[in-house]
Parts: sequence; C-alpha cells; structure tokens
Amino acid sequence: MSGQWGEVHVYDRYHLMGYLTKAVDTVRKAENRALMAAGDKSLGGTKYLWMHSAENLPERHQDRFAVLRGSDLKTARAWAIKESLRWFWDYRLRSWGEKHFNGWYFWATHSRLAPVVAAAKTLKRHEAGLFAYFAHRITSATAEGLNSRIQAIRVSARGYRNRENFKTAIYFHLGGLDLYPQTH
Repeated sequence: MSGQWGEVHVYDRYHLMGYLTKAVDTVRKAENRALMAAGDKSLGGTKYLWMHSAENLPERHQDRFAVLRGSDLKTARAWAIKESLRWFWDYRLRSWGEKHFNGWYFWATHSRLAPVVAAAKTLKRHEAGLFAYFAHRITSATAEGLNSRIQAIRVSARGYRNRENFKTAIYFHLGGLDLYPQTH
C-alpha cells in the first residue's frame, strides 16, 4: 500500500493481534453464555486468560489454562488460531511469511468461528502492509510507545495552558537529560 509520496504502510504485530484477541473474546462470550445456560461454568472468569500468549500467562493460572486449552471449546480453538499467527513475525524471508500467513488464513477462514473469520478477512485486506514488514522490518511500536509516554505527561499535569511548557515537560521527562553534575 504505497501512498502518493511513496510511503509504505507497515502494520505492526500489536494492532493485528488486537483484531484476533478481540475475536477470541467474542467467541468466548458467546460460548460462555451457551455453557452457562446449560449449567456449565467452566469458562466463567477466564476472560483475561485468553488474552495472554502462552509464555506470558501468569504461573498461578497455567494449570487451569492448560485444562481449558486442551478441552474441546470453541474458545480454545480460536485462541490456538490467534497464537499461530504470532509466528508470522519470526520469519526472515517474505516467502516463508507468506506461506505461513496463507496456511494460517485457510485455517482461520475454515474454523467456522464467525469472529475469527471476520478478523482473518480484515488482515487479508491489509496483507500488503502486513508483508511490507519483511522489506522494512519496522513497526510503529516505538513511536506509539513514545506517544503513550507523552500523553501520560499531559495527563499527570492535568493539561497544559501553554504549548511551550508542554514541550519543555516532554524534553525534561523524555529528553535523556543528565540532571546530576559530574564530579571530578
């Protein structure tokens, strides 16, 4: 997706995985309602478990989550599809990334899980920006992290009346200043 000035859009992992995390949660909500109607509370209180990746799951939840993941739940299948896409960013060559994405896309669109299918189709519509990652190896994560810190500065001060004071606060907090005098 090149623009008028030759810019290239590179979609980053965080936003793309956000589509799938939301899809997993939508599947979980619907399945939990159906299970609760039948008297099964196995998905109750598990919302945040499904949002984690396998390696970032807090240790105290690992046993319960392993049982849930190994079950025949639609939510477990949706989570496995989401986790499979995470390997996409580990490939060095675009051709291998495309091969992985195409296999993943087939699995996702044939999962019979409407929210997952919708998320997969969204990613497919933006595949040029997705594959641009292999040419540029950049994402907007650093810029977004910096923007988040700037917004935190603004919020902590309850806003700034003067734009120059705001700029000074940004430089002060994020400028990498050495505030301690050197002693000889």
